[in-house]
Amino acid sequence: MMRLTALAFCLMMTSPSAVLAQDAATNSAPALLVADNVFVESQDRLVATGNVEALHDGAHLTANRIIYDRSTDKIEIEGPIRIVAEDGTVLTADYATLDQEFQNGLLKGARMVLDQQLQLAAVEARRAAGRYTQLSRVAVTSCQVCEHEATPLWQIRATRVVHDQVERQLYFDNAQLRVLDIPVLYLPFMRLPDPTLKRARGFLVPSVRSSTLLGTGLRVPYFIPIGDHKDLTLTPYLSPKTRTLEFRYRQAFANGDLELTGAASSDSLLPDVLRGYLFAEGRFDLPKDFKLKFDINTVLDASYLNDYNISDDDRLKSSLTLERVRPLQYTWAELTHFESLREQEDNDTQAAIAVSLGHEQRFFPSQFAGGEFRASIEGHTHYRYSSIPIDSDDADFDVDGRDVTRVNAELSWRDRWTLVGGIRAGASAHLWLDHYHTEQDDTSDSAVSAATPGVAVDLRWPFQRTGADGSRSLIEPIVQYGWVGGERAKNPNDESTRVEFDEGNLLSLSRFPAADRRERGQQFVAGLRWLHVSNTGWSAAASVGRVWRDTFDDDFTRSSGLEGKTSDWLVSGRFTHPSGLSISARGLLDDTGRATKAEGSATWSNTRLDLTASYLLLVTDSEEYRDQAQSEWTFDSTVRMSTHWNSSYEARYDLADQRLDRLGLGLQYRNECVEVDLKATRKYASATNLEPSTDFDLTVSLKGFSTGGSAKEYRRTCAH
Repeated sequence: MMRLTALAFCLMMTSPSAVLAQDAATNSAPALLVADNVFVESQDRLVATGNVEALHDGAHLTANRIIYDRSTDKIEIEGPIRIVAEDGTVLTADYATLDQEFQNGLLKGARMVLDQQLQLAAVEARRAAGRYTQLSRVAVTSCQVCEHEATPLWQIRATRVVHDQVERQLYFDNAQLRVLDIPVLYLPFMRLPDPTLKRARGFLVPSVRSSTLLGTGLRVPYFIPIGDHKDLTLTPYLSPKTRTLEFRYRQAFANGDLELTGAASSDSLLPDVLRGYLFAEGRFDLPKDFKLKFDINTVLDASYLNDYNISDDDRLKSSLTLERVRPLQYTWAELTHFESLREQEDNDTQAAIAVSLGHEQRFFPSQFAGGEFRASIEGHTHYRYSSIPIDSDDADFDVDGRDVTRVNAELSWRDRWTLVGGIRAGASAHLWLDHYHTEQDDTSDSAVSAATPGVAVDLRWPFQRTGADGSRSLIEPIVQYGWVGGERAKNPNDESTRVEFDEGNLLSLSRFPAADRRERGQQFVAGLRWLHVSNTGWSAAASVGRVWRDTFDDDFTRSSGLEGKTSDWLVSGRFTHPSGLSISARGLLDDTGRATKAEGSATWSNTRLDLTASYLLLVTDSEEYRDQAQSEWTFDSTVRMSTHWNSSYEARYDLADQRLDRLGLGLQYRNECVEVDLKATRKYASATNLEPSTDFDLTVSLKGFSTGGSAKEYRRTCAH
């Protein structure tokens, strides 16, 4: 029979129900009824049968039969019934008695689905005040239950569940958690947020942690929202050997955000000692384009981060930075504090506090001269807690109490031209003005100044070729001549003790990392760069370079690659492929082909695998306090074994000592209603980790509630 939408609408407008729906005392819009058959009985009953649909205030109802009785102002509905609320909540039933706005009433054989995830099946359900749904004798789960499956993986049985549609909360009476229909937990009362609520006060997913240092314990996070823009998470961690309270505070501002994380512990590892840490991070936008950033990291004792498996860092850096980036200018100021957690380092004799600030400006006065002019000025000071003006009997060769302040200014000009044959030529001229002030150092003058000129000329001859298949190749030889005049100032080398020679500073006139040192004399640089991009998507690049100088600089260490008048060969390369494979490597080779420093990494990422492997080599270097070579492999991978199973692996192997440094294994199972994470980590004894430890972490999260997160993408399809 044809669906008579227009006729049904007319009947409603002339029927008692339409009059009631449009009564002056009712502010809601009239209901719309669509059915195969609509008729009126005894002037008080409107009957609709066959493919019945009703819409009212965003709610959509479908049923087999609807009877509206004007005398009782009630609607009787015969199923199968399906009601979809405006917020997406789905309610089904076999039989229902509701008021004319579907806001209040009784449903038999009810089943409610929240956010297409959480299913609540009940013997009956009552709607009240258009807000509450009270379900009796309820089974709750987010697992997909198919006809051939007897029970879901987990369910919560309760005598009563009340859903508050406004507050988006679920209240359970006599709740019993069942796993494969086996009772495992009973709670007389329980409250959980429904899956549509993203920030709800209450307990989050607990986890079990087992450690050889701390024993087996339980972590139970409790989330406290504080308004719309801030929240606090408190996590008690209890085990036979520790009483710990972890915390995380977050706040969003109109111009930035703030996050604090930390913990306080009392444990048996250091009895009667308060242990803990604090990390703070913030980013703020200030007036006139300034940006403020701070990153604070501190710990009460050196072994805490390792004992509680929080971080592998053995040096902590805290900083407060103010910067502004505008076209053609950059301004910055930074306050930094360093804290070493290494047993062989004394924080009193390390440079602990540093302040730096500076400004750089670029000019393009094309109406007067070509090229680009740059002017910059930088101020820096660093302070040690020690006041000893000599090097005491400690592990380093630095004066224990040395404090340094320096001011460095630079004026420079640079330009570039294209010559005959496509040769690219470049030239630059520099003038550095430096002043150094040193305190608490009997081995150095207290104040020295220097003016240093420098010039550089370079030539590049790029050759490019495009193949018939669309692939492109570039090869570019590069040569540079540079000169830096003057003599080195008699200030101590307190910052430029670790030099990295790489592609970024191959053509620099000075490769020292800080302005307390500058290279002097003449130098010649030769290099070659090659690049190929295939039409199939893969690409490869390589470069090689070397530096020749006319003077010897004893501030370059052996592992810097710049010791002597001739540098090591700088060699680097990379390869990427559309399959997800990426390889990069860089190293310094002496004339015999032996590596003095090397690092490499390889990643392979696709739909089934994420794999990263890296290698590092550092040779012995007494100037860098390294009396034995360092060489290690690091592996990190995630394998997606199936739709629901993932595994992860990590390993760090010390090739120099021929031993494992770290080993980790993780296993994760996830479907539409549960997520299980198991992680195991073994950290072996080393120079920075004196106490070996093994940690196990187990987290079980029930999906479908706000606390467990969504897992709609893992929903299975029942086989027919």
